[in-house]
Amino acid sequence: MEIGIIGSGHIGGTLTRRLRSLGHDVAVANSRGPESLAELAAETGARAVSVEDAVQGAELVVIAIPLKAVPQLPAALFDGKLVVDANNYYSQRDGDIPELLDRSLSSSRWTADHLKGARVVKVFNNIQAAHLMDEGKPAGTSGRIALPVAADDADAKRTVMGLVDELGFDPVDAGTLDESWRQQPDTPVYGTDRDADGVREGLAAARP
Repeated sequence: MEIGIIGSGHIGGTLTRRLRSLGHDVAVANSRGPESLAELAAETGARAVSVEDAVQGAELVVIAIPLKAVPQLPAALFDGKLVVDANNYYSQRDGDIPELLDRSLSSSRWTADHLKGARVVKVFNNIQAAHLMDEGKPAGTSGRIALPVAADDADAKRTVMGLVDELGFDPVDAGTLDESWRQQPDTPVYGTDRDADGVREGLAAARP
C-alpha cells in the first residue's frame, strides 16, 4: 500500500519501520519538515516529505501526533481519505479540551469532526511502541496480542484490520468511533497487551 505517516515519534517512527519492513511504500512527515527525517528515511527507505505530500499520495494515512496539533492539519486534504487515528488525549500535554475532559466525545470523534470527510479508524493507540515493534506474532500463535479497531466505515475498518493482522496482531472489532472511548487511556485495554478474548472482555468492562 501507499501509506502516509504524519508523526515520527514513538508510534509514528515504529509504524514507519514496521510497515517498510513489510514492503509498503511509506512517506513520513512531521511538523519540523523533511530534513529532520533524514535519519529515519535512510534507516528505513521511507520517503521524508511534507505533510501535504504524505496525505496526497496515500491510500491510507496514519496520524500519530499530539492531539492538540490535529486542528492545525490541512483538513481539506483528508476528504475521502482512510485515516488511522493512533492518537490519545492527555490533558497535561494537550491542554483542556472540555468535551474530551468530560468524555462527552471520544477523542477519535473529535478528530473526525476536525477532518470532515475522512474515513477515520481508531487503532494503535493502546499499545506501547516497543511492543508494536517487537511483539508481533504469526496468526494463530497462542497469546497473540490483540488490538481494538473502531470505525464507522465498515470497508475502512476491514482494510485496517487486515493491516493489523499483517503486523502480527489480532484485530478486534471495537465498534464505532463513538464507542472508541473504550480503548482510550484509563480503560482496561489501554497498555495491557491482552489477547483477543481479553480485549473483548476489557472493552465490555470499560466505564465512562
